[in-house]
Amino acid sequence: MSSNVPEIFGSMVFNDAIMRDKLPKDIYRSLKKTIQDGKDLDLNVANVVAIAMKDWAIEKGATHYTHWFQPMTGVTAEKHDSFISPQNDGRVIMEFSGKELIKGEPDASSFPSGGLRATFEARGYTAWDPTSYAFVKDGVLCIPTAFCSYGGESLDKKTPMLRSMETLNEQALRILRLFGNDDVKRVNTTVGPEQEYFLIDRSMYEKRKDLIYCDRTLFGARPPKGQELDDHYFGAIKPRVQAFMKELNEELWKLGIMSKTEHNEVAPAQHEMAPIYDTGNIAVDHNQITMEVMKNVAKRHKFICLLHEKPFAGVNGSGKHNNWSMVTDTGVNLLEPGRSVHENAQFLLFLTAIIKAVDEYQDLLRLSIASAGNDHRLGAAEAPPAIMSIYVGDDLGAVLRAIENGTSYDGKQKSKMDIGVHVLPKLPKDTSDRNRTSPFAFTGNKFEFRSCGSSMSVAGANMVLNTIVAESLKQFADTLEDASDFTIELRDLIKSNLKKHKRILFNGDGYSKEWEKEAQKRGLLNLKTTVDAIPVYLDAKNIKLFKEHKIFTEAEVRSRYEIELEAYSKIINIEGLTAVDMAKKEILPAVNRYIRQLSETAYFKQNLFLSKDVPAALPEKMEIDLIRKLSKLEDSAYAAVNRLEKLLDDAAKLDHQDKLKVAVFYKDRIIPAMAELRKYVDEMESNCDKAAWPLPSYGDMLFSV
Repeated sequence: MSSNVPEIFGSMVFNDAIMRDKLPKDIYRSLKKTIQDGKDLDLNVANVVAIAMKDWAIEKGATHYTHWFQPMTGVTAEKHDSFISPQNDGRVIMEFSGKELIKGEPDASSFPSGGLRATFEARGYTAWDPTSYAFVKDGVLCIPTAFCSYGGESLDKKTPMLRSMETLNEQALRILRLFGNDDVKRVNTTVGPEQEYFLIDRSMYEKRKDLIYCDRTLFGARPPKGQELDDHYFGAIKPRVQAFMKELNEELWKLGIMSKTEHNEVAPAQHEMAPIYDTGNIAVDHNQITMEVMKNVAKRHKFICLLHEKPFAGVNGSGKHNNWSMVTDTGVNLLEPGRSVHENAQFLLFLTAIIKAVDEYQDLLRLSIASAGNDHRLGAAEAPPAIMSIYVGDDLGAVLRAIENGTSYDGKQKSKMDIGVHVLPKLPKDTSDRNRTSPFAFTGNKFEFRSCGSSMSVAGANMVLNTIVAESLKQFADTLEDASDFTIELRDLIKSNLKKHKRILFNGDGYSKEWEKEAQKRGLLNLKTTVDAIPVYLDAKNIKLFKEHKIFTEAEVRSRYEIELEAYSKIINIEGLTAVDMAKKEILPAVNRYIRQLSETAYFKQNLFLSKDVPAALPEKMEIDLIRKLSKLEDSAYAAVNRLEKLLDDAAKLDHQDKLKVAVFYKDRIIPAMAELRKYVDEMESNCDKAAWPLPSYGDMLFSV
């Protein structure tokens, strides 16, 4: 592959430079206006764009096109149609129309809809999102689209994300106008999702049903060495992994994805890729593509890329740190403190809006990162806790306290905190240490939402962030637009809100038990599991928020509630069934064979000892002890697997119309039963001959690369 990065970067993307080159000037200007203003695209313009896009894609080797969308499955979806159109003489020509570009019609009945669609109501639509560039992947022109039902209800993750960006833009512009920033026409969120993942040998993966069916190991004894020595983190990258990373970068760069940073992560076989930040919806699209490309490139290197949040017990799981900020179309980062009085006050107002938003909607923020996989990470002394809080660092924390108390800030330079009158002291980006235990940390000119799971789309987290901050900005704008004295009202607004919402600020150790107790005293929520979090969808304040900002209708909110509960139950059910299958068909028979082998050895040694021709023989105590120990464990595991199987049967008989009741049953009954079975299985593995154990061990998988 080419090592000329500028030459290959974006080479498979129908980006602005390509459009400017391929389209007539008037068509290009019309398309740009559609993208910038969000207006409907004229069909005549769409026809010209479609022809140019098709010709370009064919040059890149494409024979088919697809409306690439993001249903509520958490992964992307595609239906490929060829460009060929039959002619009367038996030949074909390559055609692609504006109508085909703008709208598609996939089957909507087979995707999760949470009751929005019945099975027989199959019609659904995909609509082109021109703000996200089309691209060619594996010989297919992929057109990023939104996905909705015949009745117009959102069935995807992109549509709510786009809606949230619009409402944040609208409310942020209201605030900027109050500060005299009339040159700004748009405020976008920028997002940079850091992606963690594991690489294991493909041959070992193929021997483990739990990884194949569940993306995580359901059994596995800890190896003698894990991550205790911290020798893998930022260590030298092994040649085979480096070859994977090199190809991954080149494939991502071709697709216009700005893969920037790569390194070894904390756990053995764990790594991270971080991109340069991009506009919110594009960053979400790019991260979805990144996960797919990671898996495909890994297979070419005889690896399997594991994106599950906790593929291996006892070592760190994988997250996706979501770096979020707000930037104007004039290039100003609204979370940059700035140096002037004007910039200071504006920054503090936006910061206060975020603090207020996270405090008032901590339930939604927690919900946005809830999944069966992420439940294994959150609060496990490796990832932020399930309790939402904000880290602002020592210096900024001192500034906020000074504002709240009306006192001077005693930092490197002293200054009164009368907003709009005196200058906020300059805040260097690294005035305090990073806090890896904080779910939502201010890191200089952005917030790092560290709680996202590695396998999940970041659309949900960013949609919630955008919406709750938009609500705070709306309330602030409503107050300040009617103010008789803007400076006084601004000062009082910031001061009163910091005082009211300061409970959400915490700079300490989020892993500690002391924080859990302190958070409870402060009245902060601790929604420990996904099943605890999902019901907050239906809280009246949350439905009201989504409806007022036109993110969801009430029916769409309720559909998400249904979809996510059902997905949780299905995931745990698959894991339970897989655990039963592995225990009954692989693990227990293997242990039984090993016990028989030990018994035969013990019998042989006993007979040898009794032989008159042999004066002495080795004692058989080792075999007898192992037989007793393994037999007891085997019987306990057999009883546990039968209990688990019975519980799974009981779950199948529940009324599945009551999705919360079913999910609670899986959380409270199935998961503990799986844990009990695992306890016996892992101990059997620790006492079995390696050659007799039917599964690749943790040590094999984590240290073989």
